[in-house]
Amino acid sequence: MGALWRALCAAALALGALPAAAQAPAAGQGGAPVLTSPVPSGTAQPGAAGLPQGTGAGYHSPQSPIKPLPQREDVLPWSTLTQLEKKTTKTRVVPQFSAEQQALHGTVQRVQGFMVPLDAKELQVHFLLTTVPLTCSFCIPGGPESMIEVRAKLPVRYGLEPVVVQGRLQLLKDDPYGLFYRLVDAVPVK
Repeated sequence: MGALWRALCAAALALGALPAAAQAPAAGQGGAPVLTSPVPSGTAQPGAAGLPQGTGAGYHSPQSPIKPLPQREDVLPWSTLTQLEKKTTKTRVVPQFSAEQQALHGTVQRVQGFMVPLDAKELQVHFLLTTVPLTCSFCIPGGPESMIEVRAKLPVRYGLEPVVVQGRLQLLKDDPYGLFYRLVDAVPVK
């Protein structure tokens, strides 16, 4: 997913946050590392079978102590954002937004999700919102379509429970961090 993914992976390796098997993967054919998935075989959610890690809407483990997002009628459904086509170029993944998604660009939207803080403070003004909670501080639970960068006008308190924010949605076609969505001038909503 670009620079953001590389930075998260480098930090995880440097801090020893990945299991030994992930830090020094076994060599495969031609000496290339063999990568394995942390998601147990056969536990992928419907529709996610066969997708490589780091794509799709994300996986919420049934063993997670944090409950999935509750159903709400007053928020933009994540399915509207996560169901998109992507084109892979030599250097990045490019979103191919549908007409429905393009119609959302620049509109005020209300979104709920799990906060990924980008600062070590209780109140956040810049963070990621994801479809599923983090299971590790260095692991993103889904692909770029499963997260929104939030730039808040008012600080939002960090917590493990879902948050709801409202702001102007931007679709990102060429974000340097590989993100597809941003919510600006966001405010917390109950």
